[in-house]
Amino acid sequence: MARHVFAVLALAASSVTAAAPPLPQLVHKDGRHALMVDGAPFVILGAQAHNSSNYPAALKKVWPAVKDMHANTLEIPVAWEQIEAVEGKFDFSYVDTLVAEARKNKVRLVLLWFATWKNTNPQYSPEWVKFDNQRFPRMLDKDGKVNYCMSPFGEETLRADKKAFVALMNHIKKIDEAHRTVIMMQVQNEVGTYGLVRDYGAKAQAAFAQPVPQAVLARQKAPVKLAASGTWSEVYGDYAEQYFHTWAIARYIGDIARAGRAVYNLPMYVNNALRDPLEPLAPWKGNFASGGPTYDVIDIYKAAAPAIDFAAPDIYMPQSAKFTATLDRFQRPDNPLMVPELGNAAGYARYTYQVLGRGALGFAPFGIDYADYSNFPLGSKLTDKTMVEPFGSIYAVFRPMERQWAKWAFEGRTYGVAESDERSEQTMPMKNWKATVSFRQWRFGEKHWNPEIKDEPANTESPSGGVSIAQIAENEFIVVGQQVRLRLDGAGSNEGKPTMLARVEEGSFDANGKWIMERNWNGDQVDYGINLPAKPIVLKIRIGTY
Repeated sequence: MARHVFAVLALAASSVTAAAPPLPQLVHKDGRHALMVDGAPFVILGAQAHNSSNYPAALKKVWPAVKDMHANTLEIPVAWEQIEAVEGKFDFSYVDTLVAEARKNKVRLVLLWFATWKNTNPQYSPEWVKFDNQRFPRMLDKDGKVNYCMSPFGEETLRADKKAFVALMNHIKKIDEAHRTVIMMQVQNEVGTYGLVRDYGAKAQAAFAQPVPQAVLARQKAPVKLAASGTWSEVYGDYAEQYFHTWAIARYIGDIARAGRAVYNLPMYVNNALRDPLEPLAPWKGNFASGGPTYDVIDIYKAAAPAIDFAAPDIYMPQSAKFTATLDRFQRPDNPLMVPELGNAAGYARYTYQVLGRGALGFAPFGIDYADYSNFPLGSKLTDKTMVEPFGSIYAVFRPMERQWAKWAFEGRTYGVAESDERSEQTMPMKNWKATVSFRQWRFGEKHWNPEIKDEPANTESPSGGVSIAQIAENEFIVVGQQVRLRLDGAGSNEGKPTMLARVEEGSFDANGKWIMERNWNGDQVDYGINLPAKPIVLKIRIGTY
């Protein structure tokens, strides 16, 4: 106990030694978004720990993986059950250890609040909550049978969850206000309900019969036009029950977030398990978690939970078409793009380029710590450094320029693609230029010149290529990528003009963000396109017209 008290006092005492940096916040401009940390745009090159790594003794398997991954941010749970095992008695010793060790490892934190719902389940709520159905009711089905999921109409559940979250935010403010180690909060985790479209308990039934709130009507349009106002069924028809459940859960989460932000105003978001982004929109039929912030109901979350900054997709769909469609559906002028969780299999690494190139707030593969636990088949079979390496090699080249990249992204200067499953050529329109990206190319010449050659370049058996581009000046680009061939051609005011590469410098950014050239590519290295090797590389390219 004495050791814990000393740690708390040391953390708290440090808060008065210097002026606190600005509070992290989200800023918006012309439909673009930035996470401001220490007063400047910040991109989360993240790593998410396993669910059960949220204990002091388990952290020793987390930090080495974070280091090997070259991550600047750790996403990790804080569970209601661990901070309030006994009602009214709070224990923040884990949080104190986590924050202190994060500072030691020079890593920021995004804390994941696992409470009423974690993957729709109450398993992370304290035992005094999850086994008391009278005080903390679960949902009921049409026949009155108790469902596994906590009811969003449980007033005592909301009160207790909110009290614990506010206590957590108070504690974070106390120990971290001077440092801003914790930069964002996720409120609940993958909410909704599987197997049941909504709650049919008495309070839910009464609310379902009421008119749709005006805030929801103003934002969420009915897929099939019915009544302009009225009850949920009158306005939304076959979509009514899913939309109603979404509103109930969003309102619950929004109440908790609002109370937490009143204490310590960190950015807050919700994540979700996805519905199929390519499947035609249809009423709920049991194929996703009803009530979660899926792409089709983001506007209900905006209306019911304004204290939540954005909804983010957890992507465990390795197929490139579904991955890209998911990004398209979540990246909106009013909804920043962030991928807070995705599979950690090597095939997901190429999407780093696409996500960061699209100006996302961040990217964080799940289950990166060296616990002896694999989340295959949703992720990698591996549990050691070889699991981390495909992501770590990419993060390593982004880290020295992370602040510049975040600034360029907020200015709308960045672009990115990942190799598709079809391995087809892709184009990226930029300001007065067009980038053409192809894959599985030999570095010397075009494939069709030698049709008799049937073998393929090494390390291209599976899609692994990708490239992110920042247009840092009218005719100048920073290119980060691997396993692609890049061509730049005029577009817009440069359309039709003959072009020529001025310089293609290979190099890196130092710790201060200064460009250090290693060599200038010319001749064979650029005559057949700019070919990025298997290992991630950074190029500074200048091009001109004549």
